[in-house]
Amino acid sequence: MYTMGIDIGSASSKAVILKDGRDIICDAVIQAGTGTSGPDRVMEEIYSKSGISPDDIKRTVATGYGRFSVETADRQVSEITCHAKGISFLIPGAHTILDIGGQDVKAIAIDDKGSVRNFYMNDKCAAGTGRFIEVMSRILEVDISEMGDWDEKSKENVVVSSTCTVFAESEVISLLSQKKNKEDIIRGVHNSVVSRASGLLYRTALEDKVVFTGGVAKNEGVYRSLVRELKRPVYRAEKPQITGAVGAACIAWNDLQQ
Repeated sequence: MYTMGIDIGSASSKAVILKDGRDIICDAVIQAGTGTSGPDRVMEEIYSKSGISPDDIKRTVATGYGRFSVETADRQVSEITCHAKGISFLIPGAHTILDIGGQDVKAIAIDDKGSVRNFYMNDKCAAGTGRFIEVMSRILEVDISEMGDWDEKSKENVVVSSTCTVFAESEVISLLSQKKNKEDIIRGVHNSVVSRASGLLYRTALEDKVVFTGGVAKNEGVYRSLVRELKRPVYRAEKPQITGAVGAACIAWNDLQQ
């Protein structure tokens, strides 16, 4: 029996098909979120990749910022709940989640069953999010997918202190005019992201295992900075962008069992 989870975020659309509540049959990610063609395209891609027809899907749960735009969903569930369920499914025993997406940051404490104990989110500001890194990569003229490699070459501690994206943009331009190396500025950007995110984490219980999710978790420079900051192991799912969709598919399966 197949269930589907759909996660429509601000920057990307994700979908997962789960079989019998145990096996991930297929997943798809489109780098376009709510208000774009992303939701339709991710549905087309997952059906094409899996060879499964819409009639085979017994229940669909939508999550994410754009969850209410998914007309085919049987119900909508908050991304906090879905990330908790998804991580509990993918990394059993996890108790703390840091999710950094395109426009928000979430720190979530969960119990052994994947239920939310408490959570904290950033305010309505792009600082410390994927959007922040995207803006900095544009100023630095470095492809966002290569920023982790540049970070690894850093040899000087350059501080990007501004927490506001607009002010940080001016700060990075000033550092470039001072002839600071790009790799050092990039590490400073990554450290700035982690400094802001870890402030939310420290407000949770911060219990082991700590798991890093969201699109920014694919950035090795941010990941290394987080490990340095927390001084403990940090886990990542193999595909950190799809954890919300996985959780939504799990919730859809649980719905069918009631």
